[in-house]
Amino acid sequence: MTTLVMKFGGTSVGSPTAINQTVEIIQRYKKEWDHIVVVVSAMSGVTDKLIRSAQTAADGDIQTCMNIIAELQTHHQNTIGELFPDNGYQIRLGELINNHISELSAYCRSIHVLGEVTARGMDTIVSLGERMNARIVAARLARNGQKSEAVDATQLIITDDNFQNALPNMDLTRTAIQNVLNAFFFDDTVPIVTGFIGATEEGIITTLGRGGSDYTAAILGDCLDADEVWTWTDVDGVMTADPRMVSDARVIPEVSFNEISELAYFGAKVLHPKTIRPIMERDIPLWVKNTFNPEYPGTRITQKSSAVAGKVTAISIIRDLSMITVEGRGMMGVPGIAARTFSAVANVGASVLMISQASSEQSICFVIPTSASAGVIQSLEREMALEITRRDIDRVWSMDEIVIVTAVGAGLRHTPGISARIFGALGQAGINVIAIAQGSSEYSISIVLSADEGEDAMQQIHKEVIINGQNSN
Repeated sequence: MTTLVMKFGGTSVGSPTAINQTVEIIQRYKKEWDHIVVVVSAMSGVTDKLIRSAQTAADGDIQTCMNIIAELQTHHQNTIGELFPDNGYQIRLGELINNHISELSAYCRSIHVLGEVTARGMDTIVSLGERMNARIVAARLARNGQKSEAVDATQLIITDDNFQNALPNMDLTRTAIQNVLNAFFFDDTVPIVTGFIGATEEGIITTLGRGGSDYTAAILGDCLDADEVWTWTDVDGVMTADPRMVSDARVIPEVSFNEISELAYFGAKVLHPKTIRPIMERDIPLWVKNTFNPEYPGTRITQKSSAVAGKVTAISIIRDLSMITVEGRGMMGVPGIAARTFSAVANVGASVLMISQASSEQSICFVIPTSASAGVIQSLEREMALEITRRDIDRVWSMDEIVIVTAVGAGLRHTPGISARIFGALGQAGINVIAIAQGSSEYSISIVLSADEGEDAMQQIHKEVIINGQNSN
């Protein structure tokens, strides 16, 4: 028996037109696969509005909160009206939506009285987007003649109580998923599962954090021993670069899980590594496809792609960064300086994206988000106060308005000349490289540049190294 898990993101279920398109896709592939499980996100923009409703209530602005809730109610009721004109589904769904909206209103009024919203409370509130939308999609599929039922993932995914970023207990989750969903398969019913959410063993709603709906699909794929997992979005697949910056960016037919992880880490808007770990470890193929261009094959992601090792697959960029430098001639040969440096960074909770150290040990530099720069410098100056007084460390300083541009591909570390081709492309455009990092991963080469040269660098590397084939072995 073949099993396919399909996940549809917010834009794929964000309007009546999009929902109809999604339903057609589900019906098409239901004919080709024995078992299909569908994961849906909230309608696009809904989760943000739910968060705002809670935040404005906590801030004391109950009127703005109620206005947001009214917008959510109107949006969902109008969607139902378009999808189910003159139909009994409209009445039943309308009542369900109103019940959820009343639930939201009650939560927000309580938050307004308390003056704060807890992580647990926020999880309950944001879960409403998926819970409402799963019922709409399931009803539309049933209206088209395919038996379907909405399933809250609170019945399926058992997590810890780390609200807003919960982790599943995979043993309990596997048992729950198989017990619940096998009954749907036996009855030839397509389950429409809420993405993004789970529940503790006590039944308290949790959410899975960033990329939660993708995570839901991967968990289901793992626990059902699925043959494939497909994630449907509004682009044709994983791109060689951000098409908003690089006009000739193209779809990558096949890419490895490791390359995807590097791209996600370095800023590309692709699948987050955590969310696909369950199927990555099981080597279940993952496809990225376009809901609005379903005939296009998309991108296939597997443990090891068929791409030639040593070729740059894609490039990505992270903006709004600063490079912090700790320098001083007295640092040479002094043990523990690096450890104390990064301990000071950790004390303020900053994320380090890249590290470089001179072989002379006279300086250490690292890249962090600019928003954390001031706090990191203060922490370092406190930690190194004695060394600064003795002039062992001359200064701790920040270079702001920089970016990291990263070239990603399999086996780059072991490919002679690849760095020369990348830096040659930058040299042709007169782009100055501030710092580089290569070696910790065989899948990437990262370059620090001035922010005003980041987009030009993306275009130049893409043109000279990816498009013109100068990265051939």
